[in-house]
Amino acid sequence: MKKIKIGFLPLYIKLYDDCGFVVRPRTEPFYEELARELENKGFDVIRAPFCSVKEEFKAQIEKFENDGADCIVTWHAAYSPSLESYKILSETSLPIVVLDTTEVYDFGSLQEPDELNYCHGIHGVMDMTNMLRRAGKVYAIAAGHYPTSDVVERAARYVRAAAAAVGLRGTRVGTIGGSFDGMGDFLISDEELKEVFGVEAVYSNREELERLRESVTREEIEREKEFDAENYIAIDEIDDGTYEKTIRNCLAVRHWIEKNDLAAFTVNFREIRPENGLEVMPFMEACKAMARGVGYAGEGDVLTASVTGALMRAFKEAAFVEIFCPDWKGDSLFLSHMGEYNMALTSGKSEMKKISFIFGEADDPVVGYGCYKGGSAVFTNVFKNESGKYSMLISPVEMLDIREDNFVGTVRGWMKPKMPVAKFLEEISMAGVTHHSTIVYGADVSEIEYFAKLAGLTPVILS
Repeated sequence: MKKIKIGFLPLYIKLYDDCGFVVRPRTEPFYEELARELENKGFDVIRAPFCSVKEEFKAQIEKFENDGADCIVTWHAAYSPSLESYKILSETSLPIVVLDTTEVYDFGSLQEPDELNYCHGIHGVMDMTNMLRRAGKVYAIAAGHYPTSDVVERAARYVRAAAAAVGLRGTRVGTIGGSFDGMGDFLISDEELKEVFGVEAVYSNREELERLRESVTREEIEREKEFDAENYIAIDEIDDGTYEKTIRNCLAVRHWIEKNDLAAFTVNFREIRPENGLEVMPFMEACKAMARGVGYAGEGDVLTASVTGALMRAFKEAAFVEIFCPDWKGDSLFLSHMGEYNMALTSGKSEMKKISFIFGEADDPVVGYGCYKGGSAVFTNVFKNESGKYSMLISPVEMLDIREDNFVGTVRGWMKPKMPVAKFLEEISMAGVTHHSTIVYGADVSEIEYFAKLAGLTPVILS
């Protein structure tokens, strides 16, 4: 996978050079140390000389743009007057992440006064962010001491969120079977999807899927069986004919995703039948695709699928989910779906069984099931608001660590909001969310909020 490229911009003040104020010999090596740490986080870092005046900032940001940077990370080596930099920073299309850190850890009353010369960039940060905010430029900031805090890791997470949000434009989402008749909440036209989000919808066709299904080799089927044996427990007897048919159809979908360079896809289970190119509903491929980082949503929901895929690229551990049932007693919410979940996020091995498919004309499939693992997470939902624009509801939650349950053979997970469940359900429905959502493990609300703003979504925070 191509590395995210950072333009790492150090801000400085010309006055110090003019007055012979000796600060660079300490701050330039620290800048290099930060650059190496960003590289250790997996980024390709474009270094820059200290910039002090408009001409230097303009030239450097143009270089970042020409060199293919995905994001700019700023660092104040000293105070830097905002009028020298903010205009070009606010005008660039590149996202901005502010890394607010200093070399000295202890600045208490017994510190040497001369150390303030190397640690006073913070008021330059305040000057710059004030002007960026006035200009309407979206930015994120991570503050803390390096290396005693996780400040660089938090900045890195903002960078990944920025790259994923901006990268949403130009992606392609596949749809098999179109949208589920009668579901209006997530419905979006191909034209609006392209205009608002820059995402192109790609429709499957019978001939293509049939060719891909027939091209699946015996070796591929056997490799898939080996993978399943390592990752699933069969909880019922599965006949080989049904199992191999499921694998063949799932691999056809996988090859279709690869052939069409899809970042996400969705399937309408009501339209799965041989005349549309598939013999069984590819439940297991939806689960495996999400584990590989391909976005997914059910019932033809191209928008949630696309956003889920983008969130996966930023935060890795994300999944399409639906709220099914309230647990009033336990004050939590039961998450489920017919047979689609991110198998990489389950606690323990997943289960596998054959089911009777009664919801359409497709043959009976083999389906995988699992229970989502425990951990802190953020619940997100993209929806169209009353003004005709799109919003993203963002709410911190806890996925419960379930050690024993009676729901083996179903997709399941229990989510506990920060507020009482009754209040949470009232609030999300008053906001106007859809019934299709995305859960993101290990994320922070501020990171998802930054993602939303860069993706053109109005954040609605519910905490």
